[in-house]
Amino acid sequence: MRQSILLVSLAAIVSVPALAKNTQQEVMKSCNVAADGKKGQERKDFMKGCLSDGRMAQREKMKTCNADAAGKKGDHRKAFMKECLSK
Repeated sequence: MRQSILLVSLAAIVSVPALAKNTQQEVMKSCNVAADGKKGQERKDFMKGCLSDGRMAQREKMKTCNADAAGKKGDHRKAFMKECLSK
């Protein structure tokens, strides 16, 4: 029983950073598109603000998805989290 819980926990820990990375990459892409035409310090300032907003949005999404996944376990939880975080 302990091994099962440990394996499920480990799988969740391993899969979440990969999902977060994809989302962060998407935020970076959208910020780059939005910063088109800006140069120098104006672009740096814009990107800094845009990327920090994206990280805050990702944290909120993670909190919401975790709360919604309460009671789900194993592969069902993993699939739910993947779907929820990709929205």
